[in-house]
Amino acid sequence: MSRTDHRPLTLRDVSEASGVSEMTVSRVLRNRTDVSQATREKVLKAAKQLGYVPNKIAGALASQRVNLVAVIIPSLSNMVFPEVMAGISRTLEDTGLQPVVGVTDYSPEKEEKVLYEMLSWRPSGVIIAGLEHSDAARAMMRAAGIPVIEIMDVDGEPVDSCVGISHRRAGQQIGEAIVAAGYKRIGFMGTKMPMDHRARKRFEGFTQALAKGGVEVADQEFYSGGSALAKGREMTEAMLSRNPDLDFLYYSNDMIGAGGLLYLIEKGYDIPNQIGLAGFNGVELLQGLPKKLATMDACRSEIGEKAAQIILDRIEGEGSGPSRIALEPVISRGDTLREG
Repeated sequence: MSRTDHRPLTLRDVSEASGVSEMTVSRVLRNRTDVSQATREKVLKAAKQLGYVPNKIAGALASQRVNLVAVIIPSLSNMVFPEVMAGISRTLEDTGLQPVVGVTDYSPEKEEKVLYEMLSWRPSGVIIAGLEHSDAARAMMRAAGIPVIEIMDVDGEPVDSCVGISHRRAGQQIGEAIVAAGYKRIGFMGTKMPMDHRARKRFEGFTQALAKGGVEVADQEFYSGGSALAKGREMTEAMLSRNPDLDFLYYSNDMIGAGGLLYLIEKGYDIPNQIGLAGFNGVELLQGLPKKLATMDACRSEIGEKAAQIILDRIEGEGSGPSRIALEPVISRGDTLREG
């Protein structure tokens, strides 16, 4: 069954190799049920040995859709999104749908371009991070005629459906826990807010909770780019040199929080009594630190799973239309946030 030429394989090649008609080969490769198991195995074995891959673009011309789910995220270097992707992939496995990823680098202009290119392939659905998009991007999503699931955030109005957490509520919860624990002088470190809407919403909820408890943010610093661990160390050192009396440091993500924690341990700070600290995201990679960083789990895998399931349900006619799924993150105090 070996071949020496390099022309594209066709259904006829699989038909000849398996000894069944081209129509039967087509039925098997389209996963039709009106073919015996023995014939199905014979066709699939021949196709595998030949290296035949069906042309799904050609097959999609009649339905105007391909079996792809466009997944548009801001970053692959951010450890949050690979876990979301894992949840999406688990749910779509064995369904015939394949996730295809586009990265925007937190740029609205790039998001428009990626979305345009993805939609031009006529995917079966779109999963896209965040609720903040340009007018052009929102118009494309509204006109697509397919399920559009905005993920990670529920603080806003989705184009279609959304799955995520309330980042304002998450910020409020950690702020309330810090006030209840008796901390008074608070420093905040995070990513640049215009680029990271979800971090901005957490910061808003955080400062509101502090204000309600009669506490203010005494110092704050923002960064973009570079190693998050190194940035966490650098910002923590700089902030404590400016304000040595700070007794709590809140970081917008666990990675910079881990850098800060390592710096404080190195300098001999009494954690969490002399100074407490917390991050956000519940990154499992950081479980091996000398002290367990206080954090909140952002429900990343579950967000991916539920977003993919909405698309599956809608395609199969089981979905009831747009939906909003708000998940509830839980605070883990670890070793760096004392009890209130």
